[in-house]
Amino acid sequence: EVTPEEIYRSLYLIRRVEEECCRVYSNDKIQSPFHSSIGQELASVAVCAALKPEDKVFGTYRSHALYLAKGGNLRAFVAELYGKRTGCAKGKGGSMHLVDAKAGLLGCSAIVGQLIPVAVGYAWAQKLKSTGVVTAVFFGDGACEEGVFAESLNLAALHTLPILFVCENNGYAIVTPTHRRQAGASIVDRARASGVPGVAVTGFDETLKESQDAVASVRSGKDRPFFLEIVAPRLKEHVGPDEDWKQGYRTED
Repeated sequence: EVTPEEIYRSLYLIRRVEEECCRVYSNDKIQSPFHSSIGQELASVAVCAALKPEDKVFGTYRSHALYLAKGGNLRAFVAELYGKRTGCAKGKGGSMHLVDAKAGLLGCSAIVGQLIPVAVGYAWAQKLKSTGVVTAVFFGDGACEEGVFAESLNLAALHTLPILFVCENNGYAIVTPTHRRQAGASIVDRARASGVPGVAVTGFDETLKESQDAVASVRSGKDRPFFLEIVAPRLKEHVGPDEDWKQGYRTED
Protein backbone atom coordinates (compact mmCIF):
# COMPACT_ATOMS: atom_id res chain seq x y z
CA GLU A 1 0.00 0.00 0.00
CA VAL A 2 1.27 3.45 -0.93
CA THR A 3 1.96 5.74 2.04
CA PRO A 4 0.83 9.39 2.36
CA GLU A 5 4.50 10.38 2.14
CA GLU A 6 4.84 8.59 -1.20
CA ILE A 7 1.68 10.29 -2.49
CA TYR A 8 3.05 13.68 -1.48
CA ARG A 9 6.47 12.99 -2.96
CA SER A 10 4.92 12.01 -6.31
CA LEU A 11 2.73 15.12 -6.37
CA TYR A 12 5.65 17.35 -5.43
CA LEU A 13 7.97 15.80 -8.00
CA ILE A 14 5.45 16.34 -10.79
CA ARG A 15 4.78 19.94 -9.79
CA ARG A 16 8.47 20.83 -9.61
CA VAL A 17 9.24 19.17 -12.93
CA GLU A 18 6.36 21.00 -14.58
CA GLU A 19 7.41 24.32 -13.09
CA GLU A 20 10.91 23.80 -14.47
CA CYS A 21 9.48 22.93 -17.89
CA CYS A 22 7.56 26.21 -17.81
CA ARG A 23 10.70 28.09 -16.80
CA VAL A 24 12.89 26.81 -19.64
CA TYR A 25 10.24 26.61 -22.36
CA SER A 26 10.85 30.13 -23.66
CA ASN A 27 14.46 29.32 -24.61
CA ASP A 28 13.12 27.15 -27.50
CA LYS A 29 15.31 24.19 -26.59
CA ILE A 30 12.31 22.01 -25.76
CA GLN A 31 11.63 20.44 -29.13
CA SER A 32 7.86 20.11 -29.03
CA PRO A 33 4.73 21.81 -27.71
CA PHE A 34 4.00 20.79 -24.16
CA HIS A 35 0.76 20.61 -22.22
CA SER A 36 1.25 21.16 -18.51
CA SER A 37 -0.31 18.87 -15.91
CA ILE A 38 -0.16 21.58 -13.23
CA GLY A 39 -3.45 21.39 -11.33
CA GLN A 40 -4.25 17.90 -12.58
CA GLU A 41 -1.48 15.97 -10.82
CA LEU A 42 -3.74 14.17 -8.37
CA ALA A 43 -5.70 12.29 -11.03
CA SER A 44 -2.61 10.43 -12.24
CA VAL A 45 -1.04 10.04 -8.81
CA ALA A 46 -4.20 8.66 -7.19
CA VAL A 47 -4.90 6.10 -9.91
CA CYS A 48 -1.27 5.00 -10.28
CA ALA A 49 -0.97 4.60 -6.52
CA ALA A 50 -3.79 2.07 -6.73
CA LEU A 51 -2.26 0.14 -9.63
CA LYS A 52 0.33 -2.61 -9.42
CA PRO A 53 3.69 -2.34 -11.25
CA GLU A 54 2.51 -4.86 -13.85
CA ASP A 55 -0.69 -2.91 -14.62
CA LYS A 56 -0.66 -0.79 -17.77
CA VAL A 57 -1.74 2.76 -18.59
CA PHE A 58 -2.38 4.76 -21.75
CA GLY A 59 -2.36 8.55 -21.81
CA THR A 60 -2.97 11.72 -23.78
CA TYR A 61 -0.83 14.60 -25.01
CA ARG A 62 -1.13 16.00 -21.42
CA SER A 63 0.61 13.13 -19.65
CA HIS A 64 3.72 14.44 -17.91
CA ALA A 65 1.99 13.62 -14.61
CA LEU A 66 0.95 10.15 -15.74
CA TYR A 67 4.46 9.31 -16.96
CA LEU A 68 6.06 10.29 -13.66
CA ALA A 69 3.29 8.90 -11.43
CA LYS A 70 3.61 5.48 -13.09
CA GLY A 71 7.34 5.46 -12.46
CA GLY A 72 8.68 6.62 -15.82
CA ASN A 73 12.38 7.44 -15.98
CA LEU A 74 12.87 11.15 -15.26
CA ARG A 75 16.12 11.53 -17.19
CA ALA A 76 14.58 9.89 -20.26
CA PHE A 77 11.59 12.23 -19.93
CA VAL A 78 13.76 15.36 -19.93
CA ALA A 79 15.88 14.04 -22.80
CA GLU A 80 12.71 13.43 -24.82
CA LEU A 81 11.56 17.01 -24.35
CA TYR A 82 14.92 18.14 -25.72
CA GLY A 83 14.69 15.81 -28.72
CA LYS A 84 17.66 13.66 -27.67
CA ARG A 85 18.14 10.06 -28.73
CA THR A 86 18.42 9.12 -25.04
CA GLY A 87 14.78 10.18 -24.62
CA CYS A 88 12.03 7.73 -23.76
CA ALA A 89 10.91 7.74 -27.44
CA LYS A 90 14.44 8.25 -28.76
CA GLY A 91 13.76 11.95 -29.21
CA LYS A 92 11.15 11.35 -31.91
CA GLY A 93 7.96 11.68 -29.86
CA GLY A 94 8.43 14.73 -27.70
CA SER A 95 6.13 15.84 -24.91
CA MET A 96 2.94 14.50 -26.48
CA HIS A 97 4.12 10.94 -27.18
CA LEU A 98 5.68 9.75 -23.94
CA VAL A 99 6.25 6.05 -23.41
CA ASP A 100 7.96 3.83 -20.84
CA ALA A 101 6.94 0.23 -21.34
CA LYS A 102 9.12 -0.94 -18.46
CA ALA A 103 7.15 1.30 -16.08
CA GLY A 104 3.82 0.28 -17.63
CA LEU A 105 3.07 3.39 -19.72
CA LEU A 106 2.40 1.91 -23.15
CA GLY A 107 1.84 5.15 -25.00
CA CYS A 108 0.41 8.64 -25.29
CA SER A 109 -1.04 10.36 -28.33
CA ALA A 110 -1.63 13.87 -29.63
CA ILE A 111 -4.85 12.73 -31.33
CA VAL A 112 -7.86 13.27 -29.05
CA GLY A 113 -9.38 9.95 -27.99
CA GLN A 114 -7.07 7.85 -30.15
CA LEU A 115 -5.79 5.48 -27.46
CA ILE A 116 -9.17 4.73 -25.87
CA PRO A 117 -9.91 1.87 -28.31
CA VAL A 118 -6.26 0.75 -28.23
CA ALA A 119 -6.50 0.39 -24.45
CA VAL A 120 -9.76 -1.54 -24.82
CA GLY A 121 -8.01 -3.91 -27.21
CA TYR A 122 -5.14 -4.35 -24.78
CA ALA A 123 -7.56 -5.07 -21.93
CA TRP A 124 -9.34 -7.63 -24.10
CA ALA A 125 -6.01 -9.40 -24.69
CA GLN A 126 -5.37 -9.51 -20.93
CA LYS A 127 -8.77 -11.07 -20.34
CA LEU A 128 -8.18 -13.70 -23.02
CA LYS A 129 -4.81 -14.55 -21.48
CA SER A 130 -6.13 -14.41 -17.89
CA THR A 131 -3.14 -12.31 -16.79
CA GLY A 132 -4.93 -10.39 -14.04
CA VAL A 133 -3.51 -7.15 -15.42
CA VAL A 134 -5.64 -3.99 -15.08
CA THR A 135 -5.52 -1.47 -17.92
CA ALA A 136 -6.23 2.21 -17.23
CA VAL A 137 -6.78 4.70 -20.03
CA PHE A 138 -6.69 8.45 -19.36
CA PHE A 139 -8.44 11.08 -21.48
CA GLY A 140 -9.93 14.55 -21.15
CA ASP A 141 -13.53 15.73 -21.19
CA GLY A 142 -13.13 16.75 -24.84
CA ALA A 143 -12.40 13.15 -25.85
CA CYS A 144 -15.87 12.18 -24.64
CA GLU A 145 -17.24 13.89 -27.75
CA GLU A 146 -15.38 11.57 -30.10
CA GLY A 147 -17.38 8.72 -31.61
CA VAL A 148 -14.80 6.17 -30.56
CA PHE A 149 -15.55 7.01 -26.90
CA ALA A 150 -19.07 5.54 -27.09
CA GLU A 151 -17.93 2.60 -29.21
CA SER A 152 -15.17 1.72 -26.77
CA LEU A 153 -17.43 1.92 -23.71
CA ASN A 154 -19.95 -0.35 -25.39
CA LEU A 155 -17.36 -2.94 -26.37
CA ALA A 156 -15.75 -2.93 -22.93
CA ALA A 157 -19.13 -3.37 -21.22
CA LEU A 158 -20.25 -6.04 -23.67
CA HIS A 159 -17.20 -8.18 -22.97
CA THR A 160 -16.69 -7.21 -19.29
CA LEU A 161 -13.10 -6.14 -19.90
CA PRO A 162 -10.64 -5.36 -17.05
CA ILE A 163 -10.26 -1.68 -17.92
CA LEU A 164 -10.57 1.54 -15.94
CA PHE A 165 -11.66 4.58 -17.95
CA VAL A 166 -10.25 7.74 -16.32
CA CYS A 167 -11.69 11.06 -17.49
CA GLU A 168 -9.59 14.03 -16.32
CA ASN A 169 -12.31 16.64 -16.52
CA ASN A 170 -10.71 20.08 -16.49
CA GLY A 171 -13.87 21.62 -17.93
CA TYR A 172 -12.33 22.87 -21.17
CA ALA A 173 -11.65 21.27 -24.54
CA ILE A 174 -8.92 23.84 -25.29
CA VAL A 175 -10.95 27.02 -24.59
CA THR A 176 -14.64 26.04 -24.62
CA PRO A 177 -16.42 25.21 -21.33
CA THR A 178 -18.23 21.90 -21.06
CA HIS A 179 -21.72 23.40 -20.83
CA ARG A 180 -21.27 24.96 -24.27
CA ARG A 181 -20.23 21.65 -25.83
CA GLN A 182 -22.24 18.92 -24.14
CA ALA A 183 -26.00 18.85 -23.71
CA GLY A 184 -27.90 16.69 -21.26
CA ALA A 185 -26.29 14.06 -19.09
CA SER A 186 -22.98 14.43 -17.28
CA ILE A 187 -19.98 12.51 -18.55
CA VAL A 188 -20.23 9.78 -15.91
CA ASP A 189 -23.96 9.44 -16.61
CA ARG A 190 -23.19 8.85 -20.27
CA ALA A 191 -20.81 6.08 -19.24
CA ARG A 192 -23.48 4.50 -17.06
CA ALA A 193 -25.92 4.65 -19.95
CA SER A 194 -23.43 2.56 -21.93
CA GLY A 195 -23.48 -0.12 -19.25
CA VAL A 196 -20.28 0.99 -17.50
CA PRO A 197 -20.66 1.78 -13.77
CA GLY A 198 -18.80 4.81 -12.52
CA VAL A 199 -18.43 7.74 -10.16
CA ALA A 200 -17.49 11.41 -10.44
CA VAL A 201 -15.09 12.66 -7.78
CA THR A 202 -13.49 15.89 -6.66
CA GLY A 203 -11.19 16.73 -3.76
CA PHE A 204 -8.08 15.06 -2.39
CA ASP A 205 -9.41 12.38 -0.03
CA GLU A 206 -12.33 11.39 -2.25
CA THR A 207 -10.12 11.03 -5.31
CA LEU A 208 -7.65 8.82 -3.45
CA LYS A 209 -10.36 6.59 -1.99
CA GLU A 210 -12.43 6.21 -5.14
CA SER A 211 -9.34 5.48 -7.22
CA GLN A 212 -8.40 2.66 -4.85
CA ASP A 213 -11.95 1.29 -4.89
CA ALA A 214 -12.23 1.56 -8.68
CA VAL A 215 -9.01 -0.35 -9.37
CA ALA A 216 -9.89 -3.00 -6.79
CA SER A 217 -13.33 -3.40 -8.34
CA VAL A 218 -11.97 -3.86 -11.85
CA ARG A 219 -9.33 -6.32 -10.64
CA SER A 220 -11.85 -8.44 -8.76
CA GLY A 221 -14.30 -8.49 -11.65
CA LYS A 222 -17.08 -7.06 -9.49
CA ASP A 223 -17.50 -3.92 -11.62
CA ARG A 224 -15.68 -4.51 -14.87
CA PRO A 225 -15.13 -2.19 -16.64
CA PHE A 226 -15.38 0.98 -14.49
CA PHE A 227 -15.51 4.72 -15.22
CA LEU A 228 -13.84 7.31 -13.02
CA GLU A 229 -14.46 10.99 -13.73
CA ILE A 230 -11.99 13.14 -11.81
CA VAL A 231 -12.59 16.89 -11.69
CA ALA A 232 -9.07 18.26 -12.15
CA PRO A 233 -8.82 21.97 -12.93
CA ARG A 234 -6.08 22.97 -15.36
CA LEU A 235 -4.07 25.88 -13.97
CA LYS A 236 -2.00 26.70 -17.06
CA GLU A 237 -3.03 27.49 -20.62
CA HIS A 238 -4.01 24.63 -22.93
CA VAL A 239 -0.53 24.44 -24.40
CA GLY A 240 2.52 26.29 -23.13
CA PRO A 241 3.73 27.85 -19.89
CA ASP A 242 1.42 30.86 -19.52
CA GLU A 243 -1.75 31.55 -17.53
CA ASP A 244 -4.83 31.08 -19.69
CA TRP A 245 -7.00 33.56 -17.77
CA LYS A 246 -5.05 36.26 -19.59
CA GLN A 247 -6.81 35.15 -22.77
CA GLY A 248 -10.18 36.11 -21.34
CA TYR A 249 -12.18 32.90 -21.37
CA ARG A 250 -11.57 32.13 -17.71
CA THR A 251 -11.33 34.45 -14.72
CA GLU A 252 -8.25 34.49 -12.54
CA ASP A 253 -10.43 33.26 -9.66
